[in-house]
Amino acid sequence: MRRLAAVLALAATPALATDLKVEVEGEGANGTFIIHLRDDVAPNHAARLAELARSGAYDGVVFHRVIDGFMAQTGDVQYGRLGQDLRYAGMGGSELPDLKAEFSDVPFERGVVGMARTQDPDSANSQFFIMFASAPHLNGQYTVVGEVTEGMEVVDAIKRGRGRNGAVIGRPDVMKKVTVIDE
Repeated sequence: MRRLAAVLALAATPALATDLKVEVEGEGANGTFIIHLRDDVAPNHAARLAELARSGAYDGVVFHRVIDGFMAQTGDVQYGRLGQDLRYAGMGGSELPDLKAEFSDVPFERGVVGMARTQDPDSANSQFFIMFASAPHLNGQYTVVGEVTEGMEVVDAIKRGRGRNGAVIGRPDVMKKVTVIDE
């Protein structure tokens, strides 16, 4: 009985809040922004981003798709690393399995971070995007995993894509270093 009470008490303990500190450098953005991971609405996706950041998987990964007035996409740890052939950036993920969707009623507004996926709602893996503006058509269709709480001006400065579907031409801006901040 005592053990059950301890387990129940542990389950009732709120999770630690987790933030990601993202250092960006490039032709457009140079600086740092903070993403607060929303483990209250997408615990599996938040845990995945934190796990990849802790392992260093996001270090050196480019913003491969950036559409002015819409969003900036990054996180392809397989094909999106600076120094690789970036023609495949946006087509990969991590070695970890894809995640089941965690849709919520959190709207896609400026600064919200969502998980990128294929047409299959349960295909999110490592890629994510940051909203420049509201996009109500994404509500309930993609997993909200966080929100930018500091440094949105750095996000706003990310080099825009001029290629097909927002592909960045030339040298994209890069997440130089991504670290986890547990509160």
